[in-house]
Amino acid sequence: MAVCYQSSFSTFPSTDLSKPNISLSTNFRCNLSFPSSKTLITEPEPLFTLVKSFAPATVANLGPGFDFLGCAVDGIGDFVTLRVDKDVHPGEISISDIHGVGNSAKKLSKNPLWNCAGIAAIAVMKMLNIRSVGLSLSLEKGLPLGSGLGSSAASAAAAAVAVNEIFGGQLSVSDLVLAGLESESKVSGYHADNVAPAIMGGFVLIRSYDPLELIQLPFPEEKELFFVLVNPEFEAPTKKMRAALPTEITMSHHVWNCSQAAALVASVLQGDLRGLGTALSSDKIVEPRRAPLIPGMEGVKKAAIEAGAFGCTISGAGPTAVAVTDDEEKGRDIGVRMVEAFMEDGNLKASAMVKRLDRVGARLVSSIPRGQMSSESLFDSNTHKAIRQMTWCAYSLSLDVAMAS
Repeated sequence: MAVCYQSSFSTFPSTDLSKPNISLSTNFRCNLSFPSSKTLITEPEPLFTLVKSFAPATVANLGPGFDFLGCAVDGIGDFVTLRVDKDVHPGEISISDIHGVGNSAKKLSKNPLWNCAGIAAIAVMKMLNIRSVGLSLSLEKGLPLGSGLGSSAASAAAAAVAVNEIFGGQLSVSDLVLAGLESESKVSGYHADNVAPAIMGGFVLIRSYDPLELIQLPFPEEKELFFVLVNPEFEAPTKKMRAALPTEITMSHHVWNCSQAAALVASVLQGDLRGLGTALSSDKIVEPRRAPLIPGMEGVKKAAIEAGAFGCTISGAGPTAVAVTDDEEKGRDIGVRMVEAFMEDGNLKASAMVKRLDRVGARLVSSIPRGQMSSESLFDSNTHKAIRQMTWCAYSLSLDVAMAS
């Protein structure tokens, strides 16, 4: 660790414009505890003076898959810019800037020991045995805090990938997930259903936490899957939403949720959207406790299904509602109905987006090799500016527009 071991949304181009920078495996295992994680004996030298990484939003739980199922969502997430900084003490990391949607800059600490991106970065530095180089990190939040879209996990994943890549990408995916889990445990609890898909992309099943065992669930390439994400102007802190969970459940509810989670996994593998939507909507343990805490949520779910969605549930801890469909235009119509329902039933303004599955996960998006300042190695600034403008337009398509029509 830096001082311990050494002295409203932005969009990103669709994943078909980027190639993954980390290898993915269908099924792998790793030790749970950090002390037993691999630490490199030889400290690597940085291959870049600056890297910029991106990690996508995620939908955790997916209804009956509480704490063991999640998926990544294309086009929205967090950016981390990391650079070698001679003004930072060797072996340490400094957070120089936090900006982005909502009140991120005001609410998030720049102390790396109290920031999800900083904690993950420190964990990766420790794994790599970094002692001779200081790093400076800038965090651009594209996800609102407490939105139910894996905001903390996206920051952690982007930071873990950035640190790994600046030193040549020597760590495995499992190591990066462990680094992200170190961060998540400080923020919202030891669960990988956000950070694993944020790093790996696609659908991910957490089969075991001790030892950590992750299974990637391939969704058929030829199938279309769209998520309708409707985010109300309401914050649902993960710790508060977890406190609402039951301490005991009936055997019948246990059996029901297990069968629905199994059906959901089978539907993902088969590309069966109707089956996926049905299972997504069938949680009898967690959603019934959380939905009443999100004004209008029950009416929103009903409106989504009546509008033609295959299914609808709470994304993560909420308050974002997520519905699934196979058609983008239909998804927009579903989103309008859900936005209207949030106002009618919950008196909450909301905004809707329709996004595809992110099949790639966290990745490097730009870099500057050591000793080189090349315009080819960085995104054109006008392109990045245009991307952010498109984000603002997407988020502006909220209830205000829908209600005016």
